[in-house]
Amino acid sequence: MGFQKKRIPVEDGDYYLTPEGYRCFTEQYHLKRGYCCESGCRHCPYGYNKKTNTQES
Repeated sequence: MGFQKKRIPVEDGDYYLTPEGYRCFTEQYHLKRGYCCESGCRHCPYGYNKKTNTQES
């Protein structure tokens, strides 16, 4: 059996569209998801720094 990630329903305030047309997830969405994906997200509430590969307090 494969591992399936829990699906988080996307609601108002979970993302916005950038001028380039990309979906940018907000801090609200990341907190609902409950963990850091270590992708260097713009609004990461967990303090992850992609350049140093560390989480800051």
